[in-house]
Amino acid sequence: MKIIVGLGNPGPKYAANRHNIGFMAVDALHRKHPFGPWSKKFKAEISEGEIAGEKVLLMKPQTFMNLSGEAVGEAMRFYKLGPGDIIAIHDELDLPASKVKLKVGGGHGGHNGLKSLDAHCGRDYKRLRLGIGHPGSKEQVHNHVLGDFAKVDQGWLDELMDDIAINAELLFDGDGSKFMNKLAPPPPKAEKKDAGAPKAQAAPKAQSHIHQARNHKPDLPATGPMADMLKRMFGKKD
Repeated sequence: MKIIVGLGNPGPKYAANRHNIGFMAVDALHRKHPFGPWSKKFKAEISEGEIAGEKVLLMKPQTFMNLSGEAVGEAMRFYKLGPGDIIAIHDELDLPASKVKLKVGGGHGGHNGLKSLDAHCGRDYKRLRLGIGHPGSKEQVHNHVLGDFAKVDQGWLDELMDDIAINAELLFDGDGSKFMNKLAPPPPKAEKKDAGAPKAQAAPKAQSHIHQARNHKPDLPATGPMADMLKRMFGKKD
């Protein structure tokens, strides 16, 4: 069994916040795959189901971000799972908006949700980091993460949530590199060289000196003794 936990804050006040992108991703998984209705257990909203035959527990901790690990740790112990069975989806300030990275273990980077998970579950779980961009200064961070996504973000946000849900089964595969390859944008098509350039006209084929001589019509005199002689030599015979 795997636990996929989205990190965020409960309640409609925070629903559209950048800090709640983890909740949004888990909701997308719930819509795309066969999961039961949401219920409350382990201080979280949970739903059991399957992704590509793998039994999965979706979690949205209701403890607020800073205590997310309490909920996940309780579920982990109940199902006798280890950190390697957990995938945490969370917002990442240090990634540009719409960019994604996946890693196993590591530090919390100042993210209070991850700090709580580390304390209650250990560090060796997968972290799906979803970029929300940095506002530019430390003073702006609080309002940025607890601010709603702008309308201009909605296009890439919806597309990213769909891509995560569609390719979720690859999250369980090794280090998740196949999953990341699916999310990576396709490389730009190589432009054909000299596309649209006018084609150079082929040079005329060289002719032999004999052929040239046959095709060459010399200027013949029209009158005089030479003209009379040539007419006698080459003129048509009756």
